[in-house]
Amino acid sequence: MRRFIGRDRELKVLHTALQSVREASRAGTAAPGQCILIRGRRRVGKSSLVEEFLRRTETPSLFFTAAGGTVEDELTELLDAVSRSTLPDRGMFAEETPSQWNAAFRLLAEILPDDRPSVVVIDEVPYLMDRVDAFEGMLQRAWDRLLSRKPVLLLLVGSDLSMMEALNSYDRPFHQRGREMVVGPLNPADLAEMLDLPPAAAFDAALITGGLPLICAEWQTGADIWHFLRDSLDNPISALLVSAERSLAAEFPPQAMSREVLRAIGSGERTFTNIARAAGGIAHTTLTRATEVLTEKRVVAAELPLSLRPSKERRYRVADPYLRFWLAFLDPHMAEIERMRGDLTLSRIRERWTSWRGRAIEPLIRESLARLLPDDRLPAAPALGGYWTRGNDVEIDLVGADRQPVARQLLFLGSIKWRDKATFDTHDLAALQKHRAAITDVPVPLVAVSRNGVNCSGLQATYGPEQLLAAWRRA
Repeated sequence: MRRFIGRDRELKVLHTALQSVREASRAGTAAPGQCILIRGRRRVGKSSLVEEFLRRTETPSLFFTAAGGTVEDELTELLDAVSRSTLPDRGMFAEETPSQWNAAFRLLAEILPDDRPSVVVIDEVPYLMDRVDAFEGMLQRAWDRLLSRKPVLLLLVGSDLSMMEALNSYDRPFHQRGREMVVGPLNPADLAEMLDLPPAAAFDAALITGGLPLICAEWQTGADIWHFLRDSLDNPISALLVSAERSLAAEFPPQAMSREVLRAIGSGERTFTNIARAAGGIAHTTLTRATEVLTEKRVVAAELPLSLRPSKERRYRVADPYLRFWLAFLDPHMAEIERMRGDLTLSRIRERWTSWRGRAIEPLIRESLARLLPDDRLPAAPALGGYWTRGNDVEIDLVGADRQPVARQLLFLGSIKWRDKATFDTHDLAALQKHRAAITDVPVPLVAVSRNGVNCSGLQATYGPEQLLAAWRRA
């Protein structure tokens, strides 16, 4: 059985909150209850985190998961969840069988213990926000008048990031009643530990799995990416193959144009015009709405060049590394994989891997540097991005600046060369110097990030996989 890895910080936060509830109850505080809003993308391990927390605490608890059904169906499921909970007075709930959420919250407050802490988990809260009229208002009243007066830790969990953020926004009923926790994917340092991988391979694993625990659990310890991919492609129900489709089905119906737009972006198209063409020549207004939906849900990132001058050259990319890999290599060939010809898919991945990885790694490296800086070579960069022109005649992988997208000051410029064997050499440095001259006449410090080392002088700083991985360990 695999160890539960990579969530020490989150577990500590939950244990501390439960301890605060316990201490407040002992002190006779009028409202000892606490609430935490937990959000993160689908299949990132939010529910598993909460289950592990409950297992370790052995506190009386209720775990209810909304399913997007009718009000009546959700209340029926709540009744079933209460009956299977470890709350001591759970039998009272079945005796009354509430038919409205106001009544359900009231009865839930009645069966929570007064003399010891308990935990109530409501998973997939956005479904209730979307389907139940005035749910946020009912939740707010129940919390203020009933639930918070009990020694309870209320965990509200959701995968729709924008809706979970809205739940705690200033113009909504539940504002400031809960603290927020963001559960991200397992980071490269977690993967290096969990899978016993060297630093460079851990970053490769992050690009393929996205750090999703269910996918990582299928990776044999110490195996390289090709061993993992071969095993996954030979198994038509592997998490690598099915996780993306399940996530997309939950967020976008099959007929939604957003899915076609996402596929176009996942295929490698980055500009508005090219995305429209790849998506079948859809109308401008339809594409605008689709990209807005995708960016609101944080599935797609829309980025502008970071420089001293404004630009309209917006580019789009799939934000989640795993989904980006799945759309590029697996989704177009699922029929091939299902007829047990994953060997053809694997061969195709091998052919395109180096070029695809070279661009896919850039956002992860920028995030790594953002965690690493400042150090003894470079200052902290409040804004980290890239720069490009419409024709890509000038393209800079790393731009550190004081703000974005239009900077007042450029702090450093850099190039990323994530090649298996070749080092960052004088030719790469000359290209970087040429591109620097195209955007500024100031001798801004130059930086190289290389998977396989640097073989030239004239750089302010250099970074490799070991240093980048250390940033995640420190975090």
